[in-house]
Amino acid sequence: MYQREGKASLSESLPASDVAARVPRLRERLASAGCDAFLVTKIENVRYLTGFTGSSANVFVDGEHLVVTTDGRYQDQIVEQLASAGVAAEVYVGRSDEQRAAVRKVLTTQRLGLEAGSVSWSERNELAQLLTGVTLVPTKGLVETLRRVKDAGELARIERAAEIADVALAQVKSRLAEEISEREFAAELEFEMRRRGADGPSFDTIVASGPNSALPHAQPSSRRIQRDEMIVLDFGALVDGYHSDMTRTLCVGKPPPQLAEAAEAVLASQRAGRLAVRPGATAAEVDAACREVLVEAGYGDAFLHPSGHGVGLEIHETPILARGAKDVLQAGEVVTVEPGAYLHGIGGIRIEDTVVVEDQGARALSRSTKDMTL
Repeated sequence: MYQREGKASLSESLPASDVAARVPRLRERLASAGCDAFLVTKIENVRYLTGFTGSSANVFVDGEHLVVTTDGRYQDQIVEQLASAGVAAEVYVGRSDEQRAAVRKVLTTQRLGLEAGSVSWSERNELAQLLTGVTLVPTKGLVETLRRVKDAGELARIERAAEIADVALAQVKSRLAEEISEREFAAELEFEMRRRGADGPSFDTIVASGPNSALPHAQPSSRRIQRDEMIVLDFGALVDGYHSDMTRTLCVGKPPPQLAEAAEAVLASQRAGRLAVRPGATAAEVDAACREVLVEAGYGDAFLHPSGHGVGLEIHETPILARGAKDVLQAGEVVTVEPGAYLHGIGGIRIEDTVVVEDQGARALSRSTKDMTL
């Protein structure tokens, strides 16, 4: 089985994406990338272009051919899923060398584009030996740029994932007052997301309490959560391939005064960042809106990471909301806004929403309360 039992009803309740329209849009971009044909090897990009959800496949595209290759594990699944997505393609199933040979058979152009970020040096050399007389052209972000603006089906899946995460947190957060360990709480939160329809967590859930909360990517430990300390919860749900991402900082009791002051600054910073998200704004402008608030409050040096990132088939996609980033936001993109302040040895605060860029600004998909006190 390639779809967990009970998942079909969740996917079927969501609007379909127009997968079949994506390859024609990719073809329009090939010439500007300096290639006549393109070989897609990044599995998230394969899924985006074809609707295929297996773990191993390649897509070859030129002006007239669309060839999708995979191995024998997926010989039935790939045919069914491409048909379901309305994607008309030549399908080849076989060993890795047989898949390469199938591509070589239809390749008639001289310039083949490769995804530079996902092809290893050894894979590049193997292709060079097989495709004699063909110039291999490194490309960057050809499919990822198409993925930035989500269609209605994609937005519905991300929104459902965010809703599941919201409800799951509401159901289990009272357990934080019971001196539960970080690791136990992470497991309960992930179980609750699955119970409510998620395929799984979007990434390894972060539960960081007390001094651990000063570590932006702390791993849940056996430490038991105590009163009067900060607890950073960073987590998300996965629905039909699409992610959500949310961080809330909570406290059982009363936070230390220094962290209470920092928490107010982070909350104001996150509000400023959300207000800056709009079509036409650059990623750097959103980051600056978050960062300026924390600098003015005296926590500029405690903000240790970018202000956000794109979300979709991957938990971290372009654009990255960071200093110097030149990406311009467009309606239909989904990004996070997640400023934080981290005081070494004391604790930290991060607040994060997944938001969709709309004509009038940002609409939050993460709706859990930001009240920090339990």
